Amino acid sequence: MVLYTQFEDIAYSPCGIPYVHGGEIDSFDRLILAGKQAYVDAGIDVHYESTVTSINTAKKTITVKGEGEVSYDSLVIGTGFAYADPGVPGTDLGGLYYVKNIRAAQEWDKVIANSKRAVVVEASPLAMEMVTALAHRGIETHLIDPNPYALSNMADADIMAPVEESFRELGIHLHFNTTLEAFLGDSEGKLRAIKTSAGEIPVDLAVVATHKTPNNALAAAAGIKIGSTGGLVVDENMKTSAPDVWAAGDACEIPHGLAGTPLQGLTGSHAYAQGKTAGQNAGGGSKAYRTVFIPWGTPAGKWVIGGASFGEATATALGIPYIVGVAEGVSRSRYYSGVKKTKLKILADPKSHKILGAQMVGGGDGIKERADFLAQAIRFGMTLEDLATMESVFSPAIGALTEPIVAAANNGLAAAKKG
Repeated sequence: MVLYTQFEDIAYSPCGIPYVHGGEIDSFDRLILAGKQAYVDAGIDVHYESTVTSINTAKKTITVKGEGEVSYDSLVIGTGFAYADPGVPGTDLGGLYYVKNIRAAQEWDKVIANSKRAVVVEASPLAMEMVTALAHRGIETHLIDPNPYALSNMADADIMAPVEESFRELGIHLHFNTTLEAFLGDSEGKLRAIKTSAGEIPVDLAVVATHKTPNNALAAAAGIKIGSTGGLVVDENMKTSAPDVWAAGDACEIPHGLAGTPLQGLTGSHAYAQGKTAGQNAGGGSKAYRTVFIPWGTPAGKWVIGGASFGEATATALGIPYIVGVAEGVSRSRYYSGVKKTKLKILADPKSHKILGAQMVGGGDGIKERADFLAQAIRFGMTLEDLATMESVFSPAIGALTEPIVAAANNGLAAAKKG
């Protein structure tokens, strides 16, 4: 197997970079899965710092800068993503940080150490991590987004309200309903401020956390089918429209299991599973990757938020009718030290009572596990009745007498009776 990458390293966790910046992880080295020799020992021929300039699906070749044409039997495209261009003047200034590459992150960590004022552009999942990290570093931190609240494309306002309050408690300045108009530089070409629809904000560092766009210029030039999100269209085997070409990760799009709408830019666990599917099939296997129900979660301020499928805002936008059950509970016994409340809401179909989605915010305990479970519950067509009668663990240190999922499901059934 031969692998081409434009970077100096492979197989590290870029998702861990914000936590090194914030001090929760003590070294960037902790993010690296294995050293380069491990891939040599495994028989994988990795070409680092290589640029693939074209794909010819008819000839089954790729062209590599400095190497020429290289033939293939099977090709897997994992070209990932780029951050969306902010579309404003000043993106060429020094001081704009795109969190992605581990070696660049090590250099930017030194910049962060000397920064006094920073802005994070767009209230995306990455932004939730980076504003927290910057605030923990004692930097005056601003968050700017044109929408009315953070994560508005995936989370509901009531879920985000406590998160935003905790950001304010950390000293983070929130600028919603505010549009970025320009990055402003000094005489040396370094960032000095941003211009917004509400005025200027002096900063010496900008983290560009705009939404992901697929890196598919090579595939598009090769005539491989691109979908409505800009991601490569793949079948259940992660196979593209081109013969013997598969794709995985941020480069492709996958349909939502309920709505059927194509989704791109999912989580690392999705990319990992897609890569295993594409790789196995490129090697002659027949593995399927199913439609997705998107369990997700992230720390944000002093809270952890998460969910599965979609919430009320998305359901409304898609025209999907729903009833909702909301409950506040705890993940440990109420008398156990350090216990924090969890707010959880479940969306269900008004007629069948099948679960459509869920969202939650809490102190951290159980958010990830509930999101995973609820995504499976949706996949397998479970109903409010199923969840209202589910068994749950009780042990004061790890589980409360009443599981919040059960309470929310019962409240959903009560809402259904009211009509």
